[in-house]
Amino acid sequence: MSAEVWYVSYGSNMCRDRLAAYLLGGQPVGARQSYVGARTPSMPLADVAVDLPGRLYFAGESRTWTGGVAFYDHDAPGSWTAARAYRMSVEQFADIAAQEMNRLPSPGDPIERVVIDGLENGRHEAGPGHYETLIEVGRRDGLPMLTFTAPHGFDAVAHTRPSEAYVAMLTRGLHESRGWDRHRAEAYVLERC
Repeated sequence: MSAEVWYVSYGSNMCRDRLAAYLLGGQPVGARQSYVGARTPSMPLADVAVDLPGRLYFAGESRTWTGGVAFYDHDAPGSWTAARAYRMSVEQFADIAAQEMNRLPSPGDPIERVVIDGLENGRHEAGPGHYETLIEVGRRDGLPMLTFTAPHGFDAVAHTRPSEAYVAMLTRGLHESRGWDRHRAEAYVLERC
């Protein structure tokens, strides 16, 4: 497997400024915490809007934004999810995943080995928490397209409404990646609440 992947975001990381906090370090606008950034602090090599099969939903309580957290159920039928794929190194992907899992990026992160070896059956559970389930959602330019979500699916948990700040960040990401105006982007998010 290559040393590059496409990281696919369906949540706040669709916004480049939000993603920059994970890669370069810092505190995103509207967020309640700061991030250390990746071991190799640089922005993605490329990005593209993608449509994923499956369903976006909100559950739990975000420590960063308050309100519901965006999750993706790859196996939920009858829907689709707007996302943005970023081409980056496996190391950077592992560093983003570590920060999403409330850990610090570190050399020898086991996620790097999992990604390099390939996800068995397209899925890997690194733990039980938010964003600790990795899923391969396709391939582009010969590279795997990977995202992370919770181990539970759409029907397995109570749904919660996202905060205004979180909705605003998702809306910015949808505008940047797809050119949607605010009304269309907000409608997409709120239809999934």
